[in-house]
Amino acid sequence: MAAGGAERYFTRWYKPDVKGRPCEDFCVLQHSNRICVITLAEAHPLLQSGKTIKSINYQISANCSRLQNKVSGKSKRGAQFLTELAPLCRISSSDGEEYTIYRQGFSLFSSYLDIPCTSTESKHFCSCIRGRLIEVNENILSNPTILQEKPSTEGYIAVVLPKFEESKSITQGLLTQKEYEEVLLKRLNSSS
Repeated sequence: MAAGGAERYFTRWYKPDVKGRPCEDFCVLQHSNRICVITLAEAHPLLQSGKTIKSINYQISANCSRLQNKVSGKSKRGAQFLTELAPLCRISSSDGEEYTIYRQGFSLFSSYLDIPCTSTESKHFCSCIRGRLIEVNENILSNPTILQEKPSTEGYIAVVLPKFEESKSITQGLLTQKEYEEVLLKRLNSSS
């Protein structure tokens, strides 16, 4: 995705405090053709200064690797369907934190406005939408710094295609850019 492409062709949606974890925010870049690109939101702990990504692993369990996702044809045959809470990958940082990126449904929308960003618990993520896994970003495996340097472009995590019948409702429970900026402002004011 070209540097200006994210702003020009995609609508940004945000999911703050995924799974109730303070500051674990994701961004969904939605294209008019229903394709959704899952990225880290600007305020995510992995994008803050001082964090270094040690490893990224798409091996979810002994029997499930997102790297084995083989998609073919117009109807995306062979794509893994991401159900609620299905993990996408695990990311370890140099400070010992492990982040598991989950695909999560909208029903787990937390009350994010009352929680400052001070949690040190184990971290968990989601893709925030249901659908077929079209691809994972294998480039971040060999060059994890692009996840931090260019999270909305070359550093994306995965591409998901929602079901056609759900494509109109995929943004329910997500925030617009303006609403997300209000959340960030509220966090800043509550932590000072």
